[in-house]
Amino acid sequence: MTGTSGWVADGRTGPTGTPLIRSPRDLEEARKRFLASYQAVQKYISVCGGTGCRGGGCLAVAQAIRDVVREEGLEQTLPVRLTGCHGFCERGPIVVIYPQKIFYQQVKPIHARKIVTRSAVAGEVLEDLLYKAPDTKEAIPHEEDIPFYRKQMRLVFGRNGAIDPENIEDYIALGGYSALVKALFSMQPDEIIEEVKRSGLRGRGGGGFPTGRKWASMKKAPSPDGRRFVICNADEGDPGAFMDRSLIEGNPHSVIEGMIIGAYAMGATAGYVYIRREYPLALQTLTTALRQAREYGFLGQDILGSGFSFDIGINRGGGAFVCGESTALMASMEGKVGEPRPKYVHTVEKGLWDRPTCLNNVETWANVPLIIARGADWYAGIGTDKSKGTKIFSLVGKVNNTGLIEVPMGITLREVIFEIGGGIQKGRRFKAVQTGGPSGGVIPESLLDLPVDFDRLTEVGSMMGSGGMIVMDDRTCMVDVARYFLQFLTEESCGKCVPCREGVRRVKEIVERICRGEGRMSDLRLIEEMAPEIADGSLCGLGQSAPNPVITSIRYFREEWEAHVRDRKCPAGVCKDLITYSIDPVKCTGCMACVKPCPQQCITGERKKPHVLDASRCIKCGACYEVCKYDAVLRQ
Repeated sequence: MTGTSGWVADGRTGPTGTPLIRSPRDLEEARKRFLASYQAVQKYISVCGGTGCRGGGCLAVAQAIRDVVREEGLEQTLPVRLTGCHGFCERGPIVVIYPQKIFYQQVKPIHARKIVTRSAVAGEVLEDLLYKAPDTKEAIPHEEDIPFYRKQMRLVFGRNGAIDPENIEDYIALGGYSALVKALFSMQPDEIIEEVKRSGLRGRGGGGFPTGRKWASMKKAPSPDGRRFVICNADEGDPGAFMDRSLIEGNPHSVIEGMIIGAYAMGATAGYVYIRREYPLALQTLTTALRQAREYGFLGQDILGSGFSFDIGINRGGGAFVCGESTALMASMEGKVGEPRPKYVHTVEKGLWDRPTCLNNVETWANVPLIIARGADWYAGIGTDKSKGTKIFSLVGKVNNTGLIEVPMGITLREVIFEIGGGIQKGRRFKAVQTGGPSGGVIPESLLDLPVDFDRLTEVGSMMGSGGMIVMDDRTCMVDVARYFLQFLTEESCGKCVPCREGVRRVKEIVERICRGEGRMSDLRLIEEMAPEIADGSLCGLGQSAPNPVITSIRYFREEWEAHVRDRKCPAGVCKDLITYSIDPVKCTGCMACVKPCPQQCITGERKKPHVLDASRCIKCGACYEVCKYDAVLRQ
């Protein structure tokens, strides 16, 4: 997709006829024109085009809205923008009417005409499409007033709903690449690194290492032939995590701009984005953005006339979770098996092809333009003492409002889950939240007021990770949760080092035995003895953090583990080998609700008379338990 303003800088054009910007003055003139074009139409319709909303049919919604706009002759006065993810994935497809920011949710193509004619044109608020608060049922028209958005601070993610990710002119119009101009023409490389240091930015990929320190080390490292590289890690593999994917899908130029600034500061000669092959939309958007960045002069030779040359390529990952680790990722890029190497050789000194290499994740790079444009002091004023800025989380699980959120560091888990997340589904009781992905830990209700930052999460046995946050209710079995994550980590271990390859597998086998009712009390002590040995002896972060889910689960939910071992019971009713279903003849009203969903047809009885469940045929699917309104189905 090319630009739409028709502006050409000094008559020069790129390889496809797109304007080629050759200087800061060109960029400023372009920005004025693009901004004028962007603001010329005060009213427009934004349709969320993220992967989640696409799964819900947003493309059909966008096309239906465009058809009505065309039929009504409004193409010039009411543009329709297909944007990136708005975050509130639970309520997609999402449509927002600007400039009032009227938020419509769960929109279908049949709603297109009234959205255009009655809402966008006539100014009517369509109450049936508004978000309604779960507790009061109050309809909330404006996006910023919805509890899900109200406590967020959307610094990195905020432009997702306002720009077309495949039109570079939208990004430029709203200030894009101005930080690059400041870096190239008003700052020395060491000044840029110092600014990133003072900002307190820490890596958002999981480790939380100070970004400025990493950059300084990379810049000092010698290279035998002058080549040095920067890499963007977009190999997002945590179950339930989709922050990086959505950021690339919705605002790829923020990541590209950050990489160019970092490359200039560290003297890098080339950059790469290592992205999951399973992210087709992100890959498409990124490919388009890189092409446009080259055509407009932000990548390639002599960027903006500064004398600095740099370009970015794409490397597609094969889906191995371990390749999210820096050295395994670089080995994969070199065409080798994706295995980590010992950490005594730092990648900033000898990384990709044994050259100095700086790897940061998607969100880290996207923070860089904000820091350079607004200053380190501004950024350092957000967050906690040792964790600055904001963090994007994928809030999923048994919470009412699921999706992507961006919050300031230091916000409490209670605020995230009960204010932004809207509390637990179906009014059930909160039990735990898993942070940090499969290698993170589970955090119980007693720690809900814990501030969310790198150090506080580590103190309680969990971690920030890349930003996954899975909420669990009282029907979740913590032993089964540990089993699930151990299974995932066992499958994803590269197998290079014995502590991870064998140790995690042995712990998984013990936990599986406990889930079958074959555990011994000595098993819990054995797990607690093995965990630190696995962590200390493993080569990379996968093995070093693999014990976290099971250890925190035992620490905070020991009674539940002991019930599995001592009583051969699963209190949450999840582990099938430890539960049985029956029907209480006193409570059963004979309503027949449990009969239909039973896949084995093992429930019999006449209407208005107590039913009977044949336990010998029951597969313990729990369907009868879920539908019974009278608590007559017993799970023991």
